[in-house]
Amino acid sequence: MTRSTSLIALARQFLAFFGVGIAAAVVHYGLLVGLVEGGGLAPVPATLAGYVAGGILSYVLNRRHTYASDRPHREATWRFALVAFVGFLLTWGFMHLFTVVLAAPYLPAQIVTTGIVMLWSFLAHRMWTFA
Repeated sequence: MTRSTSLIALARQFLAFFGVGIAAAVVHYGLLVGLVEGGGLAPVPATLAGYVAGGILSYVLNRRHTYASDRPHREATWRFALVAFVGFLLTWGFMHLFTVVLAAPYLPAQIVTTGIVMLWSFLAHRMWTFA
């Protein structure tokens, strides 16, 4: 595979990951906003609930569409869960920093946090979970 071919393949894979991320983000943000605005929950626990819900959808779609992995579920699931757990901790840490320590509004804070965690997740899943 040439360098340009591998860059194109990487770009396509990242675009698929990004598309799956949009679907997972709709679930995540929908639950976040619903729990904060409708349920009166604080942003940090609300975003963690959204993260878990979006993560379940993300596993199913990424396994099938982004990485086209044939790694058995018994291997891929625990690997995905470990990467997701690190993402969960990153989400907690950044959202706590932004919304509690810095008193930033929760939606802009979540957008920045999503970008950071998305980069971590893409690289970890590509290099380890579904490799």
